Amino acid sequence: MKYSVSPLIREVNFPPISQVRLWAAERGENPALPLIDLCQAVPDYAPAGELTDYLSTVVADPMTARYTPDEGLQGAREAIALRYKRRYGAEISSGNICLTIGASQAFWLAMTVLCRGGDEVIVQTPYYFDHDMGLAMLGIKRVYAPFDPDGGGLPDVVAIGRLITPRTRAILLVTPSNPTGAVTPPEILEKLYTLSADHGIALVLDETYADFIPSGAHPHDLFKCQEWGDHLVHIMSFGKTYSLTGFRAGLLAGSSELIHHALKAQDSMAVCQPRITQLALEYAAEHLDGWVVANCRAMERRHRRFIEEFSIPGNPFQLVASGSFFGWVRHPFAGATGREAARRLVDEAGVLTLPGEVFGPGMEGYLRLALGNIGEETIPQAVARLRDVSP
Repeated sequence: MKYSVSPLIREVNFPPISQVRLWAAERGENPALPLIDLCQAVPDYAPAGELTDYLSTVVADPMTARYTPDEGLQGAREAIALRYKRRYGAEISSGNICLTIGASQAFWLAMTVLCRGGDEVIVQTPYYFDHDMGLAMLGIKRVYAPFDPDGGGLPDVVAIGRLITPRTRAILLVTPSNPTGAVTPPEILEKLYTLSADHGIALVLDETYADFIPSGAHPHDLFKCQEWGDHLVHIMSFGKTYSLTGFRAGLLAGSSELIHHALKAQDSMAVCQPRITQLALEYAAEHLDGWVVANCRAMERRHRRFIEEFSIPGNPFQLVASGSFFGWVRHPFAGATGREAARRLVDEAGVLTLPGEVFGPGMEGYLRLALGNIGEETIPQAVARLRDVSP
């Protein structure tokens, strides 16, 4: 008798980026209309030259191939804690940090510590699809906070409060949002933190794109409270910040108690983040603040150019929300799902996008456009192709 696959994982959709890339492969090469990739959020620029120069000096060291402590090298975590103090004014120490294999692993560690099968997590829609997939595979019930397109997709604290039940363990939010790009203002985050504290649950913030908030604005003051870890769990990826996506440079920050229990899962899941990644993070945290700010400003200029091009009359797509890395648009194909719309754009316009429904129920009318992996000079051409599509 053949083994059986878990029903929980059978019900989870295939990774959407992989699916869209299959459509592109089926389309094949078209020299007259080469593909423009607005699918995956990857910086189009290389890591800092001084960082790669530094890594070339340590890669041959036999120690670079060795395990590290589960939570990560002390020097790397101290350097990152100091960066958090500069960026957030944070009351944080190395003991509040566990280095992870990307933000995705940090998310799994957080949910493994906070929840068990049958518990509930309130998820702001549209959500990051990997979060929903992970919760489904863990048997955790997702309770979806509604999307308000007229409000730019920002969370409604009152609406979220109504969703809390005795089984709620966390409120999950990505800011800046993936997929909308919208930045949740500090005052809303403070209210969500207070709401979480009032109900004895966690506010889980995925701030993967926090270093790309326009004009380098201060994300929030939640880390300034000495007891921030009582109700705040922070997920971060430095893959976008330092253009190291293949290095899988993630982080989980929380109370010392949360990190203590997370290390149980860390040890049985991955043992540790690769040492080469930790060395890269330590160097970057100590030397690349200015480089990060310059890239933030470049992405801000790219975003402004995108809005300008998108606003030219004759565009059948509607921009609902956007930010430095993403545009969240309503497609013009009446009665079509997001998958059908995205497939049409691959075949007819040579543009890769992601369908709205992978980001939440009721999102079939939307598409996500990723701006990070195309240069500013490509934006007019990409938007022109959308404008030329016939609804």
